[in-house]
Amino acid sequence: MTMASAVLHLMAGWVAKQMDGSIVAGERAREFTDVSIDSRTVKAGELYVGIRGERFDGAEFASAAIEAGAAGVVVPRGWSANASAERDAVTGSAKALAERSGSTGSANALAERGVVVIEVDDTTAALQALAHGVRREAGTKVVAITGSAGKTTTKEVTSEFLETRYRVVRNRGNFNNHIGLPLSLIELRLRPEVAVVELGMNHAGEISTLVRVAEPDVRVWTNVGEAHLGFFASIDAIADAKAEILERADASTLLVANADDPRISARIGAFPGRVVTFGIDSDADVRARDVVDRGIEGTSARVSARSGVVEISTPLVGKANLANILAATAVAEEFGVPLAEISAKAAGLRPAAHRGEIVRLASGVTVVDDSYNANPTATRKALEVLASGRASRRIAVIGEMLELGDGSAELHAGVGRAAAKAGVNLLFAVGGAPAKALADAAVQSGMTAASVQYFATSDDAALAVVASVKAGDLVLVKGSRGVKTDRVVERLKAERG
Repeated sequence: MTMASAVLHLMAGWVAKQMDGSIVAGERAREFTDVSIDSRTVKAGELYVGIRGERFDGAEFASAAIEAGAAGVVVPRGWSANASAERDAVTGSAKALAERSGSTGSANALAERGVVVIEVDDTTAALQALAHGVRREAGTKVVAITGSAGKTTTKEVTSEFLETRYRVVRNRGNFNNHIGLPLSLIELRLRPEVAVVELGMNHAGEISTLVRVAEPDVRVWTNVGEAHLGFFASIDAIADAKAEILERADASTLLVANADDPRISARIGAFPGRVVTFGIDSDADVRARDVVDRGIEGTSARVSARSGVVEISTPLVGKANLANILAATAVAEEFGVPLAEISAKAAGLRPAAHRGEIVRLASGVTVVDDSYNANPTATRKALEVLASGRASRRIAVIGEMLELGDGSAELHAGVGRAAAKAGVNLLFAVGGAPAKALADAAVQSGMTAASVQYFATSDDAALAVVASVKAGDLVLVKGSRGVKTDRVVERLKAERG
């Protein structure tokens, strides 16, 4: 891959053209330093895009963005001449600017400040169109990752592997939706050689939009699970929605797909590009054999790939993370990263915050902090990690798994049965009625009533967990973000750390 060209400058005229917008104030030659959608954090020189959300209209804060130093604003058509509350707010701002500049009238005041106003049909679509324009102009190779679990870890590991040879950008945190992804892609104006992004969704059609904006050269499909099942009729419907990752591909596009997931295998037959598979239990182009699960110490395996065979040992825990590493290996190999470099990098990997972090407390308690999010599949796999760990007692703190729909109670009960099967000594279930169903199922599956406790909130559970743990215990903490099981971890750190 050749070195990237000079930085792409966000000039007002070019930006407006990408957005199919009209400049109604300011100069086409004005340059923006970056793009923001938050008037509270916008910086001098940036372009503010007034996104309309479910509970707010960003156009109402355009005047505040101007006052904060924004070099331009993107607003709905007719905004400048609209005699609504939004117009009144902006006129007030413009008058204040005019008084300071000695000018009269809002247009003159904005012109003297050099503020650009771009009016568009839809501000969200405009942001996406700008991101798409930057993506095409930059010439960066784009790797896009989707799946029900492991997207962020796969993104981070893939980026780590590629950074041994390339300049790489990745989307920040979980900036993976119809707004976050465009903001991440706009960073391609710096013309990195590779961008690694994740594509999230909770409704059909969302991945399709993200694929249209990102135009990925490489697509990675990690798995299909129950995440967001409350928005779909079945897991097969989730798979169909995830399969939108296959859209808009051509013969030059690469798909990296999980051979161990039958729902993925059933949907990739008509993919027009090349397919590289990864797996542990099935025959695959990149496959792990002789897997050694070392519990909380990590995983080792002999990995056969297209360019050879390599031993990989990683501190990331569990087979799910090994699968993520295999997916990343397939991508890195496509970009010419040698297997020896992949193996060396894998040995030093560390989990992202609250995604399987191993926290060793001064009191002798070890915590597996997997509190960032949860679904039934991922939680059962986390319980397998707990079961394989060496400890005097195995303790699980499991928060309610949200967005599972009508089948939530039974899905939680299945996790309760899995906890009993994993040999959990103490179980703390946290949340609403589904969490109670989890606790009841664990007792029905053989755990004693005294070893299972249910709490409505994570704060209440934290008190009980802190009072119960002792040296030598291994504690798994997992739950959906909305249940805030991370508070259990923080309480353990504060009082037992």
